[in-house]
Amino acid sequence: MVDMTPGTENRLAELKHKMESRQARIGIVGMGYVGLPLALLFSEQRFQVTGFDIAADKVATLNAGGSYIVRILPAEIQEAQQAGFRATADYSEIDQMDAVIICVPTPLNEYHEPDLSYVSGTVESIAPHLHEGQLIVLESTTYPGTTEELVVPLLEAGNPLGLKVARTLEQPGIHVAFSPEREDPGNETVARHDIPKVVGGCGPAASELAAALYGSIFRRVVPVSSPSAAEMTKLLENIYRCVNIALVNELKQLCMRMGIDIFEVIDAAKTKPFGFQAFYPGPGLGGHCIPIDPFYLSWKAKQFDFRTRFIELAGEVNTAMPYFVIEQIAAGLNEHSKSLKGSRILVLGLAYKRDIDDLRESPSLPILEMLRDKGAEVFYNDPYFPTVGRGRHYDLNMTNTPLDNLGQYDAVIIVTDHSDYDYKAIVEQSQLVVDTRNATKGIQSAKIVRC
Repeated sequence: MVDMTPGTENRLAELKHKMESRQARIGIVGMGYVGLPLALLFSEQRFQVTGFDIAADKVATLNAGGSYIVRILPAEIQEAQQAGFRATADYSEIDQMDAVIICVPTPLNEYHEPDLSYVSGTVESIAPHLHEGQLIVLESTTYPGTTEELVVPLLEAGNPLGLKVARTLEQPGIHVAFSPEREDPGNETVARHDIPKVVGGCGPAASELAAALYGSIFRRVVPVSSPSAAEMTKLLENIYRCVNIALVNELKQLCMRMGIDIFEVIDAAKTKPFGFQAFYPGPGLGGHCIPIDPFYLSWKAKQFDFRTRFIELAGEVNTAMPYFVIEQIAAGLNEHSKSLKGSRILVLGLAYKRDIDDLRESPSLPILEMLRDKGAEVFYNDPYFPTVGRGRHYDLNMTNTPLDNLGQYDAVIIVTDHSDYDYKAIVEQSQLVVDTRNATKGIQSAKIVRC
């Protein structure tokens, strides 16, 4: 054990005690699908939490006791407020926090390269307001090395006190760690506090503090040796899913040519009690992590003169799925002596998966745009999106269409299998149904094209 100066030892012990006794003040930057649930989890444990966000409408909604995420009820926000939760866009309040957790987006740019502008912008905004002994944790999914190579230099360069990141137990300064988010929107079978939390700090003090912080709200903390190891852990988890989904997406296309039901095959295979985990095909990948993470790692790997060919291939297979769906729609219409151009098409479901209000990287978006580009008259229905406007990679400006008179459409496309839909009635009322999710399983009809 390295001898520590009494001052440093006392400060670390005091902060650790504040975390373990729920007295630490927590600042969470980014009140989105990751940051807001995390803020509520800390509030449930009676921490005083401040949510930071540059979006004035989010701040106003939260401070009024409202919610803009369907799965989070206003009552949950109001309960958190009673524990001291509030939101602000004023980053000068960072200096009042004992721990600051960064939960901002890490998308891809138009060249499928990492876009870390949200991370760097956030770090530059909080750096002038840091004080000695604070713990800064990045949760945003990113490539290995981001915390050490981007976040640490910006924090050290941006604070006027000249604070450095503490690398040893005896060194004063700020403490920096990485802890990957493990949010799974729509999952109601696993409580958030039961999901083990991986942490990797820049030095032993940061690791110890991060473990104390998250150990106060999660049942299990999993320490790793460095931020890079924690960053790679997150990528492994999501690339594992990406690769396996690509496998079944490719097998689905082969099975269709062979006249085999891929879903029947998967259901049979998953009866094996060892060595197999079921993954299911679909119209493409969605969500913030799985479609993006392979490209983050592939980009980083090139700095080490290494090509992640297997991972890149999986990404290519999944990225191509919306194009495959368009081909199947065209083929289905052709069987009805109709062309894609000029057809009236209703897309069911915009969210990237069932029963959530999350559009991030949803395959429905390129499908809608491609249908438009090919001359179809396109409509959509999704109970979670009254309108859909413009995003980083789409410009739709559409309004939700009611589910009446389905017979007026030349084809109805099931892209997201929301539980609210009556699929039997949809098939009965439609001229043609293209099912990309096996939502019509068990329904026998010549109207259905399953792809």
